Amino acid sequence: MYPVDLPSGGDSELTSASIKYLSSLESEPADSDWFILPSKSKVAITACNIKQLQLFNDKPECILLTLHKPDEPQKVVALHLCGNWWHVDDVLRTSNKSRNGLEVVKCTIERVLMLVLSQLVDRSLGDEQLFSNHRPTENCKLFWTHGEAVGFYSFKHKGSLCENCISQCYELPVLDTIFVRSHCRRRGFGLLMLQDFCDMFPNEDVLGVSSPLSVSMVAVCKKFLMQHKEHRDVLYEVEAPGSWIQRRNIWLNIQLGRYSQSKNSPSSVEVEKDEGSNQL
Repeated sequence: MYPVDLPSGGDSELTSASIKYLSSLESEPADSDWFILPSKSKVAITACNIKQLQLFNDKPECILLTLHKPDEPQKVVALHLCGNWWHVDDVLRTSNKSRNGLEVVKCTIERVLMLVLSQLVDRSLGDEQLFSNHRPTENCKLFWTHGEAVGFYSFKHKGSLCENCISQCYELPVLDTIFVRSHCRRRGFGLLMLQDFCDMFPNEDVLGVSSPLSVSMVAVCKKFLMQHKEHRDVLYEVEAPGSWIQRRNIWLNIQLGRYSQSKNSPSSVEVEKDEGSNQL
């Protein structure tokens, strides 16, 4: 079984366990345990090889413990969860065969998987950050395939408060971020997530995709709208809170060539770094 399959508490329990473990480790003798990597090399489990990683952007007190190689301090090799150290890839696995396709994120441990996908896999902590930490109440869905969480998307409900603004609410549902692991891209997963988002709101006349769109997200939207003509007047690139003056019809802008010079950026919806119309 893997962390997501084990009983776990909320973020306060996670933080408490992390602090307690680190405190006990610092008080133990110099002899250390070792974490064995898939390559059969090993990393000493000592306080100097452990860092604290913030789980949520608005809860700095909620932390995870991460293990690093002494010669690669920016690369996370394991996380401490459910009383044990787990390799990063194992954190994303499940032994529950019923986990398949898109599932709503409901508990803290599933939000840990969101953090692993958005911050740790396919990159080091020193690399450019494409995603900020999610809020503990963020609306998200994880994408599971063959016992592994390989991607996610997050979205805003119509009427939910805009971030960094206490007086404005979203005027329409908005697809915020999409991510697919590099080894699982070009399989159509991005299209499936966009389809799922649209299917959730069948009675809405207008749906938003967070601005600015990356080159790859434009490609996904183009392929999706070529297959689903009924959504051409529905999908809009929007800026919060999504009033009419903050909306741009995606299909119209594709036809006018207004995305031809688009560039990927940290604030873009991110699904694939290769330009073109390849499936994810």
